[in-house]
Amino acid sequence: MLIPNLSADRLTPRQKAALLMLSLDVETATRLMRQLSQEEIELLTIDISNVRGVPSSLVDFVVEEFHHMITAQEYVIQGGIDYAQKLLEDTLGFSRATDVLEKVKALTHLKGFGMLKKADASQLAGFLAKEHPQTIALIVSNLTPDQGAQVLTEFPDDLRNNVSLRMATLGKVSPALLAEVEDVVEEIARTEISQSMSLMGGSKSMASVLNKCNSATAKMILEHIDQQDPQLSGEIKRLMFLFEDLLYVDDRGIQRVLREVDKRELALALKVVDDKLKDKVLRNMSERARDLLREELQYMGPVRLKEVESAQTRIVEIVKQLEDQGEIVIAGRGGSEEVFV
Repeated sequence: MLIPNLSADRLTPRQKAALLMLSLDVETATRLMRQLSQEEIELLTIDISNVRGVPSSLVDFVVEEFHHMITAQEYVIQGGIDYAQKLLEDTLGFSRATDVLEKVKALTHLKGFGMLKKADASQLAGFLAKEHPQTIALIVSNLTPDQGAQVLTEFPDDLRNNVSLRMATLGKVSPALLAEVEDVVEEIARTEISQSMSLMGGSKSMASVLNKCNSATAKMILEHIDQQDPQLSGEIKRLMFLFEDLLYVDDRGIQRVLREVDKRELALALKVVDDKLKDKVLRNMSERARDLLREELQYMGPVRLKEVESAQTRIVEIVKQLEDQGEIVIAGRGGSEEVFV
C-alpha cells in the first residue's frame, strides 16, 4: 500500500505506473489500459486500488520522471546515446541526465544505432533482398506498418510471399538469431533494435502491414498464406480490421453498416470508443435514432469489457462481410495507388 511518507526512490515500477494512471483523465487511462495484457491489467489494478493518501508532490515526481524518460528515448532515436546525453545535460544537469538515461537503457536495452524507418523503402528492400527470408521477416517486423508495407511491395512475388508467411509465424526469437539480425542491420543502416523484445511479428504484425498494402498485394499475400496455413490466414483476416477502423469507412458505408447492426449491440460497442468515432456514427443516424442511442449510452450502467469487445467483434464481422460483397469501401489502404473517382 502506498503511504504519505513513502519516498520517491522507494516506489516500485508498478507503483509508479499506478500513480501515472491516476494522473490521467479517465478516457486516456482507459485507452492505455486496453494496450496491456490481462495479467498486466490485473496487477496494475491491485496497485491502483491500494493507493491511499499520496501527496501531490509524489505524483508530480512520477509524471516528471515519465516525461524525462520519454524525452530521452526521443533524443536517443534522433541521434544516439551521446546526443541524448548532451541535450539532457543542458536541461537536467549531468547527474539527473545520466540517471534518466540509465533507466531508459535498462528498460529497452538501447543500442546506439539510427532508425531503419528513416531509410528509403526501395533502398532498404534492395539491401534486405540479399538476406535470408527469416532474417528479412524479423527486420520487417520491427518496421512501422507503413514502411513494412512499402518494403514488401518492393520485393519480387516469391520473396514477398515467403517473407510474409515467416512474419506471420514468428514467435519467440533466440538471442543467437537476434545477434545475427543486428549484424545485418548494422551493415544496412544505423538502427535501434531491442534485444529485450522476445516476441516479434506474428499474425497481428502481419495484419497491420497488410492493412497498409494495396488491395491486390494484400489479397495475393493472404492467398499464399491460406494455401500454407488456412487457420493462420483466417486469424490474420480477423485482425486486419479493428472496430476503431470504422473511421475509414465513408458515410454511405457507415449508414449501410448501421442497417445491419442491433441498436443495443451498437451502444455496447460505442461505450469505450473516443468521441471522434462516436460522432461519426451518430451523424450518420436519423435524429430519432441518434437520440435513442444517446439515451441508451447515457443510462447504460457498468458493463464487462468482454461484452463491449464481443459487440465490437460482431460489428467488425458485419463490416468485413459487406466489404467482401462490395457494398462498402474501407479507405486508407494502399497509399496513392488507391484512387476513388
